[in-house]
Amino acid sequence: MIRLVIADDHPVVRAGLRALLEQEEGLGVVGEASTPDEAVAVVERENPDVVLMDLQFGTSETGADATRRIRALDAPPYVLVLTNYDTDGDILGAVEAGASGYLLKDAPPHELIAAVRAAAAGESALAPAIANRLLTRMREPQVSLSRREIEVLQRVAAGRSNVQIAEELFVSETTVKSHLVHVFSKLDVSSRTAAVSVGRRLGILR
Repeated sequence: MIRLVIADDHPVVRAGLRALLEQEEGLGVVGEASTPDEAVAVVERENPDVVLMDLQFGTSETGADATRRIRALDAPPYVLVLTNYDTDGDILGAVEAGASGYLLKDAPPHELIAAVRAAAAGESALAPAIANRLLTRMREPQVSLSRREIEVLQRVAAGRSNVQIAEELFVSETTVKSHLVHVFSKLDVSSRTAAVSVGRRLGILR
């Protein structure tokens, strides 16, 4: 039996996933969570094989943060991200946090079931569109930002000042300016507005 935990802040989504998964032979949902903290607590209590993890919970902590915490546990379960978001920043953040799979919520049911079984077997489970995006990043390193550079650009897009970004990321203002210099260089722009515009066009930002 593959033991599953569903982490998503929408009750209807959790209910739908539970109904879909539990009708499959060899799959069982042993817990649900509506926040990243709950996800970590349920995993520690239930010791599942796979966690289905959303990325956004309406909290300061994200699914990627929860994934990182879960994967740092002793004998951690595999984490399969199931989300609506497919930007480079989301994908890169989840994979770097330790997710072994990444699917979009519009994936057909058979694809989700196959991904769950693959993740439980310790295999990578990336949706074709996600795999293609990662391959594109590898082929086009000139527009490939690091996770921290993407975090800085995301906050620029949200209207944060350098001082606010420094406070949120627990770094110095000088470090933020350094990241922005690298972002501007990689995106071949000279302003914050242009960086955000190009970031959205390239799929780096939502």
